[in-house]
Amino acid sequence: MSIKVGDHLPDAKFMTLTADGPKPLTTADIFKGKKVALFAVPGAFTPTCHLQHLPGFVQRADELKAKGVDAIACTAVNDVFVMDEWAKATGSKDKILMLTDDSAAFAKAIGLDIDLTGAGIGLGVRSKRYAMLVEDGVVKVLNVDESPPAHDKSSAETMCKLIDNVV
Repeated sequence: MSIKVGDHLPDAKFMTLTADGPKPLTTADIFKGKKVALFAVPGAFTPTCHLQHLPGFVQRADELKAKGVDAIACTAVNDVFVMDEWAKATGSKDKILMLTDDSAAFAKAIGLDIDLTGAGIGLGVRSKRYAMLVEDGVVKVLNVDESPPAHDKSSAETMCKLIDNVV
């Protein structure tokens, strides 16, 4: 069963790359006492994720912060080094916290994993594309796109509109 509005995020661990190397972050580290816009992509550098989904959050980062968002985070089933290079390549390094869910454990824990093994392009188990607003670990807004490459429900533009209805 998928996570829904009103649910608490499960305890999970992500990896992020710091100047000192890979560092684990827990859901408590990321969400406790904060309002976070979290979005997920099936994969870094994949066409829709790279050219459309992530850039929208980079472009609207200031707007999201003006709406009371403390942090913007992106998660994907990629390794920490790929996520860091993706952040550098897109100019999102100082705007978006990149969270590696390398084994899809978080995606599975919230019921938003998708098996793209049969897609014939070598993706395997990934995260569905979604965006959520999380306040102090509780999901306040959740929009999930049914399948890649759709990204309208989970776009930064949609998130900005939905936040207005929650705040």
